[in-house]
Amino acid sequence: MDSVPSPDLPDLATLLDAAHVVRIPMRTRFRGLTAREAVVFEGPCGWGEFGAFGEYGDAEASRWLAAGIEAAWWGHPEPVRDSVPVNATVPAVEAARVPEIVARFGGATTAKVKVAERGQRLADDVDRVAAVRDVLGPSGRVRVDANGGWSVDEALEALAALAPYGVEYVEQPCATVEDLARVRVGLARRGIDIPVAADESIRRAEDPERVRDLDAADVMVVKVAPLGGVRAAIEVIDRVGLPAAVSSAIDTSVGIEAGVALAAALPELPFACGLGTVALLAGDVVPTPSVPQDGALPVRGVASLDVDPDLLDRHRAPADRETWWLDRLGRCHALLADGRYP
Repeated sequence: MDSVPSPDLPDLATLLDAAHVVRIPMRTRFRGLTAREAVVFEGPCGWGEFGAFGEYGDAEASRWLAAGIEAAWWGHPEPVRDSVPVNATVPAVEAARVPEIVARFGGATTAKVKVAERGQRLADDVDRVAAVRDVLGPSGRVRVDANGGWSVDEALEALAALAPYGVEYVEQPCATVEDLARVRVGLARRGIDIPVAADESIRRAEDPERVRDLDAADVMVVKVAPLGGVRAAIEVIDRVGLPAAVSSAIDTSVGIEAGVALAAALPELPFACGLGTVALLAGDVVPTPSVPQDGALPVRGVASLDVDPDLLDRHRAPADRETWWLDRLGRCHALLADGRYP
């Protein structure tokens, strides 16, 4: 994937001097995590975050660092709106917990529901989606996210069972672009009107345009950090040309503000954004976290974030994890300095 030029990359010493490694517990296990670790740092334009998931290699993680540096050192494009609509995010919990979780998302009328969790059954997914539909009522929007966990046949069976609950779209039902295309065809042949959204096939792909070229999706899910920043994400959206849904990666409020900046800069914003995930954390680095009110987040900008030194100290990662993250930051910075990140 091509990168956006970085003419003013801060030197490593400056970046390390500004870095704070935090570990924040999560309210509910999500994506296999019980705590979220990240590096936050302040630059001349505000705060940035580097929180690439631990299993990602340095080449992929370097894009996340580029996104944080963009926020802190270069700033974001001017917004065209002053707030963005936000969806609730429902992990793979038992149906009885759904009302409690949706209530954390400040009046959101759209919910994204995790499905295809390893070790669970389709019946669990159906019960969870049904519970979300009950909470949101008939006018609410319900989307599901399989994170590539189904085969084509499993996806078609599951979506037939979930269709009666009015699914806005299914996010990444299968792992490959080719299988996404097969699911789209299979749904059409069965008369099931559920659009397909590509997530990993956009943000973790060498050529995200294959999603469009193979007619594999109706919607693209776009996350700032994995794509290398707001400007890089806008570039990908323009190249692929599909309607875009903006989402996040379980960030602190610092990382969420980058996602808000993208959503605020897009000429069209057809979907509620997956930017309410601070509600899944049991802490934050700011005293006024980026959680939705009346189903939306205001556009604050990274320069206005009131990152609290006491919260940075409270959530400081253990020494071994701090060393791990700072070493990783150094390796990823070297890739950016050499112009070698994907």
